[in-house]
Amino acid sequence: MKRTHIVILVAIAIGIGTLIMMSVDFSTYDTIGSAKAKQGKFVHLIARIDKTIPLDYNPAKDPNYLSFIATDSLGERTKVIYHNTKPPELEQSDRIVLKGRMEGDVFQCSEILLKCPSKYKDDKKVLEKTVSSTQ
Repeated sequence: MKRTHIVILVAIAIGIGTLIMMSVDFSTYDTIGSAKAKQGKFVHLIARIDKTIPLDYNPAKDPNYLSFIATDSLGERTKVIYHNTKPPELEQSDRIVLKGRMEGDVFQCSEILLKCPSKYKDDKKVLEKTVSSTQ
């Protein structure tokens, strides 16, 4: 092979590697405290909804406004504002992943992902019935 062919192949390999690296999401989960330190930067938070304070959602008034208080695993709290319709089963969700930016003491959320581990746990009685019926 000629040197030019080798140089072209190496350049193509570097280009493909760069494209792959740019397409991978390297974001990590932040706490509310670290998100406050990164004012205006896009972060992911894992939190729970503070169920002692009701959600502020009135679809008749504004279906694209939802606000609530979120608490992270360290006990820090912040107000979350989400400008979209309320996800179904939000109140029943065990944990939520919030994607967005901190602006002051308020988290401006662009996406909410619901986490409900109870849906993925096997019910012991159902599992025992299945095992006993197959024998």
